[in-house]
Amino acid sequence: MTRIIAGFAGSLTLHVPRSGTRPTSDRVREAIFSALEARDELTGAAVLDLYAGSGALGLEAASRGASEVVLVERAKPAAEVCRRNAQAIERAAKSAATGVTPRIRVAAQAVAAYLETAVFTADVVFIDPPYDLTEGELTRVLELVVPRLEPGATVLVERSSRSPEPSWPDAVERDRRRDYGETALWWARTTER
Repeated sequence: MTRIIAGFAGSLTLHVPRSGTRPTSDRVREAIFSALEARDELTGAAVLDLYAGSGALGLEAASRGASEVVLVERAKPAAEVCRRNAQAIERAAKSAATGVTPRIRVAAQAVAAYLETAVFTADVVFIDPPYDLTEGELTRVLELVVPRLEPGATVLVERSSRSPEPSWPDAVERDRRRDYGETALWWARTTER
């Protein structure tokens, strides 16, 4: 079971696609969001969740204060799950009477295709591709994401702990790596452009 951990939608259960996705564990999501909140990077943030699956990362960000979230998911069944989960988050925001309902959009297309045509720019980007995505494909996605980054943006890549470090484009530099069992989180930030 996947759920929103904290914020106005805390404890809300999310639907998960029946197959083809690998949801980020609650433990790893809690670590991610504790770090982002400690850096005060979520309040009012624009968030891009690539390879969204159920949308759990982007929707957790919305629950914790992000103002705009785009969930990018190519698989039609997973994109439909993202839409259902986004609607649940929007309903939770209205019933919590926070005064602000985050804007959540689902882009049902391949990540590279979205990045090549998007005008959306983000303060926080989650890249959680299938573990079988090649390093070359990940490098291409990182290159395509650079024009979508606001100054000082955070980029978080989730991979297998056995995967090599991503090849960071010049505009992005590694901040740190954290391992959680089989999962490695690579944190990076934009450099001066």
